[in-house]
Amino acid sequence: MIQAFAAAFRTPDLRRKLLFTMAIMVIYRLGTFVPAPFVSIRNVRACMDQSGSGDFLSMINLFSGGAMMQLSVFSLGIMPYITASIIVQLMRVVIPRFEELHKEGQSGTAKLTEYTRYLTIGLAVLQSSVVVSVANTQLFQGCTVDPFPNATPLTYALTILTMTAGTGLIMWLAELVTENGVGQGMSILIFTGIAASFPTMFYQVTQSDGGWGAAALVFALILAIVVVVVFVEQSQRRIPVQYAKRVVGRRTYGGSTTYLPIRINMANVIPVIFASSILMLPQMLSTFGDPTSGWVQWINRYLHTSAPLYFVFFGVLIFAFAFFYTSITFNTEEVADNMKRYGGFIPGIRAGRPTAEYLKYVSSRMTWVGATYLTVIAMIPVIVFSQMGIMGGGFGGTSIIILVGVGLQTVKDINSQLQQRHYDGFLR
Repeated sequence: MIQAFAAAFRTPDLRRKLLFTMAIMVIYRLGTFVPAPFVSIRNVRACMDQSGSGDFLSMINLFSGGAMMQLSVFSLGIMPYITASIIVQLMRVVIPRFEELHKEGQSGTAKLTEYTRYLTIGLAVLQSSVVVSVANTQLFQGCTVDPFPNATPLTYALTILTMTAGTGLIMWLAELVTENGVGQGMSILIFTGIAASFPTMFYQVTQSDGGWGAAALVFALILAIVVVVVFVEQSQRRIPVQYAKRVVGRRTYGGSTTYLPIRINMANVIPVIFASSILMLPQMLSTFGDPTSGWVQWINRYLHTSAPLYFVFFGVLIFAFAFFYTSITFNTEEVADNMKRYGGFIPGIRAGRPTAEYLKYVSSRMTWVGATYLTVIAMIPVIVFSQMGIMGGGFGGTSIIILVGVGLQTVKDINSQLQQRHYDGFLR
């Protein structure tokens, strides 16, 4: 990894892209410290000292790099953009028009991107409204001062508008990184937010009852998870694919042998985000109910993040969403049709429907392993830290999978661009 970055900085084009990406990351981090209008920084800091965040906002606060707890203009982080992107992908199954746009190529992709942007703004308005309305009840539980002193409906509206505009700016920064930088912009910004939160969380662990011993245990567990994540994320099943020779005029095409890689974890971290988002909904709804009512007390008792029933639902949802999302992103019939169109076939398997059935069989077996891996990695750290009394927060498996996955993918992108610019090894 270090050699790849060193070689990239010696290449002028890649050096400009890396510096541009780093500049966007710095701008993103600076924006997390700019307070939203009509927010009292003194009161916010007092509330942070007095209380902790609510369970259903902890994931958003993690992805925003702690910006939500500071009520900054970037409080929502990249989460609305992530949610909108996932929803648009899921709509391909429900709405045939979305599937048609996906197959139209660049023009259809541009239209889907436009829909994603509109949906991002709508979700940002909804989420910023929730953050402002539950600042005292959930974001800062038990706080004796008001983060919005002398607030009026107009000041609340302007705060919501500012946070929504901040989300739009983050979305634009992510797209700039994708077009002019290195790596996928949305992933890079998520990586930045999570990585920025780690030093603070390590310090909080050292200040807990366990002290440096607990910090050492946390570091050892994180290191073990990183090793497992690197091993699994790099693992794949390579299905051989052979292309028949075609004669067009005086030229011969095809006749080559390649392979179709099927990863163990094709769904990446999306099932964990899905499961967390769904389990956040009851907790969010309970904040608007009467604290003395039965359903609110039931949710607070059985669906908080350290309750056994929460872990059961969490594991089942991760497992189910892993199969569901893999079936959407890896369309075996589409892959089989593309192979048949270009004269490709799997040795021993007939082209067309038999190929699609074979790919579905292989991918389903791989998904069983991937779903189990995701469930274990997501749940084990949370269970261990909760039993130790450590507020792990960002030390969960979700954040580690994201950090390692984004790091590996970024290094792969840098290496691929280096190979495009250095042909000496191919010419010798």
